[in-house]
Amino acid sequence: MPTPDTPTQICISIDTEFSIAGHFESPDTCMPVSDPMVYGEVNGKEEALGFILDTLERHHISATFFVECANYFYFGDAPMAAVVDRIKAAGQDIQLHVHPVWLNFVNGELAGNFPRNDYCSERSFADLQRIFELCIEVFERWTGKKPLAIRTGSLRTDANVYRVMRALNIPLSSNIALGVFQPREPGLLHHSGRHRIHGVMELPVFTYQDMRLPGRRHQKSLQITSCSWPEMRYLLWKARRAGVENIVILTHPSEFIKKTDFRYTTLTRNRVNQQRLVRLCRFIQRHPDDFTSADFSTQQEHWCATELQQPVITVPTAYALLRKLHNKLNDTLWRY
Repeated sequence: MPTPDTPTQICISIDTEFSIAGHFESPDTCMPVSDPMVYGEVNGKEEALGFILDTLERHHISATFFVECANYFYFGDAPMAAVVDRIKAAGQDIQLHVHPVWLNFVNGELAGNFPRNDYCSERSFADLQRIFELCIEVFERWTGKKPLAIRTGSLRTDANVYRVMRALNIPLSSNIALGVFQPREPGLLHHSGRHRIHGVMELPVFTYQDMRLPGRRHQKSLQITSCSWPEMRYLLWKARRAGVENIVILTHPSEFIKKTDFRYTTLTRNRVNQQRLVRLCRFIQRHPDDFTSADFSTQQEHWCATELQQPVITVPTAYALLRKLHNKLNDTLWRY
């Protein structure tokens, strides 16, 4: 494929969510966690959300925040609505993220079937439609608009997810990341690009091949927390030369901090992941003829208009080995 005439679009997508934090296993001692994992305050400075928003603004980058809304049924409006206000004030795009497990806290107060299951896949049409409808109501209250896109929790999806989205008139999705989870249906095994599935345009998280193992090739989805900067830079240039037009990257606010435990008791900044985001944003800014940032709201019309098939990109195994070492050091050493 020839290099596109227009810059390759890079959509940095940020799943913004709270944590159950062991509550179901120890309900008397472990309460769900909200603000610490999103703001990541360390010595009076926000090393998570605040860091992300400042970095995007400094480099003139647009991104999409997939905000989890089912947490309302435990926390109420205030915690995540305040997060939404911060993102809106920064002029960034906001779309809907859904972790159904939070609906366990309705305690029979709402009609519907909400088993203790955090997946949107393998649910009945009626149950999933009810879950999405409830979350869309919360999203509209917080943002003042209906979502244009949905991302399912843990990137678990199946064909039924798209049927429900079509019934609810949600035109876009980003539910597939083959390096994270592989759907059962062959028609959902997409590495990247744009694919109309039951009337909904899916933009998968960009997945590439990073190690050639005997009998198979390992698939890796492009995430800030797990891809080293040299690997990412190599991948972006190779994708550009191969004619790739769309790249969706996945991250979370909580990836820009380190924590001593799942309760987020003590935090410090994650220097490695922060540097990766800064370098990515600087890279996009410095190569405007080849790369540009993109988000779901501003690109809705363009993305919904046509499907897009893209080649599978491979990176040398050496990059994977160096990345594994770097990530191991970062995960092991508190002050690395």
